[in-house]
Amino acid sequence: MDQDSHCTAERELLEAVSRIATFSTASPSDEEQNQPKAEVSCQVRKENPEKDDLQDSNASLSPNSLMTTKELQEYWRNEKRQCRQVKLLFEIPSTRIVEHHLSKYVMYKIIILQTGSFDSNKSVIERRYSDFEKLHRNLLEEFSEEMEDVTFPKKTLTGNFTEEIINERKLAFKDYLRLLYSMKYIRRSKKFIDFLTRPELQEAYGCLRGGQYTKALEILLEVIGLQERLTRGNPVSIVPTLCAIVVCHKDLENPASAFEYGEKALSCLCVHTSHRYYTPLLETMITLAYELGKDFLSLQEKLEEWKAKKDPVRVFTLKELAVREYVQ
Repeated sequence: MDQDSHCTAERELLEAVSRIATFSTASPSDEEQNQPKAEVSCQVRKENPEKDDLQDSNASLSPNSLMTTKELQEYWRNEKRQCRQVKLLFEIPSTRIVEHHLSKYVMYKIIILQTGSFDSNKSVIERRYSDFEKLHRNLLEEFSEEMEDVTFPKKTLTGNFTEEIINERKLAFKDYLRLLYSMKYIRRSKKFIDFLTRPELQEAYGCLRGGQYTKALEILLEVIGLQERLTRGNPVSIVPTLCAIVVCHKDLENPASAFEYGEKALSCLCVHTSHRYYTPLLETMITLAYELGKDFLSLQEKLEEWKAKKDPVRVFTLKELAVREYVQ
């Protein structure tokens, strides 16, 4: 009887995995038509999976996959973890007034942290009124329907630097960010993510190009945590930042740390071998693995396998690719 129950459970797991793999082949147009505006629960998502949430985890999974019960159980554990939406909290605890020769403006300190658990890796950024204003204009262009009822604090002719006005805007901008983040299409948009990360990334890559690897690394390590939270459903998007961290650690003669972040980047590219960073990253990882006395032959085999499938073309080094990011 126990053996029959075990076989039945295993068959049910195999059927469930087969159904998920079948769902993951849904076309983008179906996803756009059926995708709800509000976030759905984990249970509903299992009944109505969306391609953007499942494509990375199921890209290498076929309906006829032969998996052991233990492998299937591990697969379901990973699926449940992915179902848990990362919720972010935005706070604006303080401001500072900046004065230059011909300009004066208020910088708003924004703290971003994950809710539901203690988050020791909170992100801290600063933005001014014009940054929020630019974000609002950009979102109106792309998401006019979603932004229809979103209000934005207006500028006043006088009194912009009074304590009363600044405190009002602190609260208004906090509510504004929370509202934007509550809308799935917007929080996943490049324009929203760029607002929260682009200025810091531009500074970091500027330092990298200038050979200031310690400063660049400090900024990149701050940004990568926020990027991971914002782009959980699209891990490929953080590959350039991970590779820039690899470059910095390598040039600072920290091969072990470089290898660690390189492994993270490779895991993001496991089903995206045509990505522009894949070959340069493999070449760098082979060098690092050899230096650290790790297994480099398996990496070499992957590189040779990839080269055999592609026409020989000039490939940039990892560092050459990194210094080309955020040039404008």
